[in-house]
Amino acid sequence: MAITAGTNLNSVPTTQKQTLATNYLDFTGSTDVTWAQQYLPDLMEKEAEVFGKRTISGFLSQVGAEEAMTSDQVVWSEQARLHISVKGTVATAGSTNGTFEVTADIDGNTSGFTLANHGVRANDLVLISSAGITTMCLATDVDTAVIQVEPFDKADLTGHATGAGASTLLVVGSEYAKGKSYSAVDTANPLTSADSHEANQPSFKSFSNKPIIMKDYYEVSGSDASRIGWVEVSTEEGAGGYLWYLKAEADTRARFTDYLEMAMLESVKGSNSTVVDASLGADADSGVGTQGLFDAITDRGNVTSGVTGVNAATDLAEFDAILAEFDAQGAIEENMMFVNRATSLAMDDMLASMNSYGAGGTSYGVFDNSEDMALNLGFSGFRRGSYDFYKSDMRYLNDKATRGGINAAAGSAAIRGVIVPAGVSSVYDEMLGKNMKRPFLHVRYRASQTDDRRLKTWVTGSVGAATSALDAMQMHFLSERCLITQGANNFMLMK
Repeated sequence: MAITAGTNLNSVPTTQKQTLATNYLDFTGSTDVTWAQQYLPDLMEKEAEVFGKRTISGFLSQVGAEEAMTSDQVVWSEQARLHISVKGTVATAGSTNGTFEVTADIDGNTSGFTLANHGVRANDLVLISSAGITTMCLATDVDTAVIQVEPFDKADLTGHATGAGASTLLVVGSEYAKGKSYSAVDTANPLTSADSHEANQPSFKSFSNKPIIMKDYYEVSGSDASRIGWVEVSTEEGAGGYLWYLKAEADTRARFTDYLEMAMLESVKGSNSTVVDASLGADADSGVGTQGLFDAITDRGNVTSGVTGVNAATDLAEFDAILAEFDAQGAIEENMMFVNRATSLAMDDMLASMNSYGAGGTSYGVFDNSEDMALNLGFSGFRRGSYDFYKSDMRYLNDKATRGGINAAAGSAAIRGVIVPAGVSSVYDEMLGKNMKRPFLHVRYRASQTDDRRLKTWVTGSVGAATSALDAMQMHFLSERCLITQGANNFMLMK
């Protein structure tokens, strides 16, 4: 079955400052209705709200918070993993009976990871695993990224994968001979690196983001502001009347409010566009843009494309893979899922199929359905393993005028939803100099005792309270903000 959408919808706001015949009833030359005809038409003055609620904001208000700042940059630090585990390459021969060359951290990252500071020391007990084989070894010598190991119960590391970065090493403890100190061990086992027994220091990663300045405005002449229209308009906030500029100003405000959220979701930092730098008056090395939620998860979090590659998380196998990844990260039990309609329905079908009576149609959704009640065909949440998931539709991913329209042409790059951990995280705020508890997502906006730029509005012109000689009223909107995504490793982007 195919659905064909209407083609004569009033979908695009006009840039002209008056009501137009293309938007409303035409009494000037229409073959159906003209002012010259002798019969009075039944005029319906009320503007029809054919698109329902048109605003899409609300996602960040549900999962985050807002906080003021007084700087051009926000810097925060996130804890590293506690235990020592690295990726590397195995060789069966060496000065002992095996070597392990460190190539990346346990997540496979080389950026920000110093190979010489991997934390493995001589006399550590290590597990080396690859190709279905796990071997307990003693680290006998450490030379920067190369670790000499001796298997406890094997002659060497034969059978392990020798490909680049194909093996994993995990430190599980240490063992020393009786009466031997660190220095004595060094004497018994000459080391080629002086720091083979240095104390391990806790590490962290620092991240930063910068705010962007967003602006918009609406202008109406003094004459138009005092002119009544025949169309009764209403605003998203519920106000209404016959003054067209009230409608236009309210629409501009609502659109700008949506932009504040859309920019926090979609923005990326500039990295290689000198044209953008010049257009925004920035030096080539100062950076432009800000990192939004989707880019932060792609850069530092997790991405799932689903089993079919069309709808993410449409069966338990895919969800079990998501749980396994969350187990490997922060293991935060409560998570919010904000998804588009197709993914939401696919999850409903997945959950309904778990009910043995679902195929016969006798029980679905709330499992006390009867013939005298409305059948509940949806689920608002579920529990799998030790994780609770709460599902909600995200209008931004459905609306054709926003991401819903982009997704239709994006193919495999389309965003179907996002999984956001509930609760707060503890991070060290370098600006305040102390640990802080904050939501994983929160918006930072520029504010001080002099100027609050969270959502700043002001009026200029000679209409109403006169501020200039301009025979018009200009409504100005401004905000300066950025989104802080802490612990992105606990987020999941569905594509």
